[in-house]
Amino acid sequence: MATFGEAPPGDEARGAKIFKTKCAQCHVAEKGGGHKQGPNLGGLLGRQSGTTAGFSYSKANKEKAVVWGEDTLYEYLLNPKKYIPGTKMVFAGLKKPQDRTDLIAFLKKSTA
Repeated sequence: MATFGEAPPGDEARGAKIFKTKCAQCHVAEKGGGHKQGPNLGGLLGRQSGTTAGFSYSKANKEKAVVWGEDTLYEYLLNPKKYIPGTKMVFAGLKKPQDRTDLIAFLKKSTA
């Protein structure tokens, strides 16, 4: 996995723990899983924001039209509300670069 700035490479196992504690209450990672308060993240990398079928996204998320990749997720996960002003996502973000690269390593595999 590419590194971002000064962040070390991500650790998938640590990312799985971060997903479980910070994300799983609102998201399912596996393709074909249902939506929760947030959309299913299956097929996330390479997908445009606000386009998962069957989920009611905010206008802001649809209009941002960002294509999710490691670089865009790294920025987004720092502060989702700053990255997409008007998003419905209540998560405040992951301030530590290592936490973000670990979560991305997990998402890269689990959402494929």
